[in-house]
Amino acid sequence: MVRRVTLTLGIVLLVVLAGCVGVGGADTESPTAELTPTESVAAETTAAETTVTETTTTNQSASVTAVSGDVTVEVVEVVDGDTIKVVMPNGSRETIRLLGVDTPEVYGENTPDEFKGVPETDAGKRCLGEAGEDASAYAKSRLSGRTVELRYDEKAGKRGYYGRILAYVVVDGSEFNYDLITEGHARFYDSSFEERERYDRAEREARERGVGLWSCATEGGDGGSDNDDGLSVTVAADAPGNDNNNLNEETVTLENGGDSAIDLSGWTISDAAGSTYTFADGTELASGATITLHTGSGSDTATDVYWERAGAVWNNGGDTVTVRDATGSEVLTHTYD
Repeated sequence: MVRRVTLTLGIVLLVVLAGCVGVGGADTESPTAELTPTESVAAETTAAETTVTETTTTNQSASVTAVSGDVTVEVVEVVDGDTIKVVMPNGSRETIRLLGVDTPEVYGENTPDEFKGVPETDAGKRCLGEAGEDASAYAKSRLSGRTVELRYDEKAGKRGYYGRILAYVVVDGSEFNYDLITEGHARFYDSSFEERERYDRAEREARERGVGLWSCATEGGDGGSDNDDGLSVTVAADAPGNDNNNLNEETVTLENGGDSAIDLSGWTISDAAGSTYTFADGTELASGATITLHTGSGSDTATDVYWERAGAVWNNGGDTVTVRDATGSEVLTHTYD
């Protein structure tokens, strides 16, 4: 009897052992050993530094380098006022979209209703186009070839709609995004980010002062005027920084929206105080063309002429532009506040 029990137990043990051997077979996954706390941190860090795949608006998948934490980078190109290209610490090139701001378009047509108070007119669009050029020039003067710091915002996320990195750009200890707003080179871009209230407030203050692009707004600056023959005039009275130190950014622009060329020989442009510029003989404004009068110095061309003044002419707080033909007859007048 005892021998039969022993034999039965032996058989049971063999069956159990056989089942255990089957657990590690080809049809199942081998169990993974638990990581120590140190190994877990290392694994998470490695995962955070790997390449991730993100779908762009063209529904194509592109491999982009993940980013985390603030980094110091080299600016290799200023695309326009709110977009730059940089070399990251790992040597990769990235496009950076400045967070919370939107400067007027340089490479496309502007939509005035995106900028509060700017009129939906050709003069309004033209004024915004010039403001976009000013914003780009400002960005190039501050950022080109510089070493800057990128700071990220948890609310906004690391990448935007087009896969570009979203960041605050800090140069010489100053937050460049915010400077764009306060100098009137950009509007506050209403989206989710930590600084939105501060940026919104800064835009309101810039609008009230009529600085930068806000000189294009009828509520605080120049929206332009035109006459029945299609000739229009716009003024950029408030140059970036001190007007007297940036005379060539203080401008008056004439645009010929008529069907025929205009001979500007002997025509004049005057301010309310009587300061007068006279166009040289042979100056012609073709149909559809513009000519810009800069307060400062330079070489005249078909599109740009220079007053050669030593100081600013146009009052930032308001002035009147009067255009007269060679006989002294008033052709066009425009008053801005």
